[in-house]
Amino acid sequence: MSAHQDLIDRDRKVTFHASTHLRDFAHGDAPGRVISGGQGIRIVDKEGREFIDGFAGLYCVNIGYGRTEMAEAIYKQALELSYYHTYVGTTNEPLVELSEKIIGLAGMGMSKVYYGMSGSDANETQLKIVRYYNNVLGRPQKKKVISRDRGYHGSGIASGSLTGLAAFHDHFDLPIETIRHTEAPYYYRRSDDKANMSEREFAQDCARKLEEMILAEGPDTVAAFIGEPVLGTGGIVPPPEGYWEAIQQVLAKYDVLLIADEVVCGFGRIGTDFGSHFYGMKPDLITVAKGLTSAYQPLSGVIVGDKVWRVLEQGTGEYGPIGHGWTYSGHPLGAAAALANLAIIEREGLTQNAAETGAYLQQQMQATFAEHPLVGDVRGVGLLASLEFSADKRRREHFDPALKVGPRISAAALEEDLIARAMPHGDILGFAPPLVVSRDEVDDIVARAKRAVDRVTDELVRSGDFKA
Repeated sequence: MSAHQDLIDRDRKVTFHASTHLRDFAHGDAPGRVISGGQGIRIVDKEGREFIDGFAGLYCVNIGYGRTEMAEAIYKQALELSYYHTYVGTTNEPLVELSEKIIGLAGMGMSKVYYGMSGSDANETQLKIVRYYNNVLGRPQKKKVISRDRGYHGSGIASGSLTGLAAFHDHFDLPIETIRHTEAPYYYRRSDDKANMSEREFAQDCARKLEEMILAEGPDTVAAFIGEPVLGTGGIVPPPEGYWEAIQQVLAKYDVLLIADEVVCGFGRIGTDFGSHFYGMKPDLITVAKGLTSAYQPLSGVIVGDKVWRVLEQGTGEYGPIGHGWTYSGHPLGAAAALANLAIIEREGLTQNAAETGAYLQQQMQATFAEHPLVGDVRGVGLLASLEFSADKRRREHFDPALKVGPRISAAALEEDLIARAMPHGDILGFAPPLVVSRDEVDDIVARAKRAVDRVTDELVRSGDFKA
């Protein structure tokens, strides 16, 4: 037995894996893999097989793998101070520098940063802030938060409720009572009665539906609206033209806070420091994680705007110290990793590379797949892209889910040593390579993806499940 297989067998006996068919994996009926290293956009498993990571881990390894300067920064900080809490005004030097850096990058009237370990816990913090904010203002009934169908905001009880994907709700008794979901800004999947709408008309329709929901719930009960600048796990879906402008007009009308979930888009992925900058969003609160440290250390943040911060200060003036805290908030190793990561992004111009090489990725995806018989939609922005597969592209007809077209294409890509993600709730293949990706590497990614799509297309034609 190889060392690789031995580790997998041992792992099956003791580890509970995320997003995994637990029974099949535990009993050896689902594959496992031990990752042992990486460099640039590539990772290597224990058997020495090399893969292009076309999804940057989970959208997060923005600076690529194997950056020794990151290890050195973490090591240096561990030698000086490995941990101390940040309760009652206690801080550490890298945390001060990091908070200054984040506020400077964000702009948009942002004031303070509260830290956690993941996007999920950051969005739990967001909900507590929203509740506290309205209690301080004497509006105890204004607590509901509206998210979107197909949005992804985490896997906790509250953050999982914000998520608008059934797999994160089913059998967990979610969503909780105060969370609502409105229509996703998913132009390709618009209903047949909206088939003739332009993107801008569809965006206005989404805003109209949001307003109708606010009025139906009661504006005095709706506290906040949360959205990713670009839908991520829900299909990698850029918003239709005019969407964020129309949505923000509704929010302003009913005094509803805007929470921008920048966990995926933040720190360069779509060619700007934040997705909010790209789309002209003016959030009251921002959630960050993933690209903040490129996942070299776990770290997340809630960036609080001036408007909200003033009310939080008022609240502690009336009620005393705020009753919220995580043991690892502001962890010095995470702060040191984030500072080193942001320095690399700035020094190497990776945000600009995401804009320029990202534009090339979008161009090559369109040129390769727009006319492919199996591909219904090619979409993306910056270094986010996806292919959605259709049984009849003219009618935007979905495949029978039992055919598992998306997962089969993802598996075929893996046979080409390319990691591209089968997105949940649809036959969609997602791409989010590290921001260090080059044009030649984009060409390689697209060529491998093309071979995978062609292979599954041939299989479907031979089985009679698709007519090309």
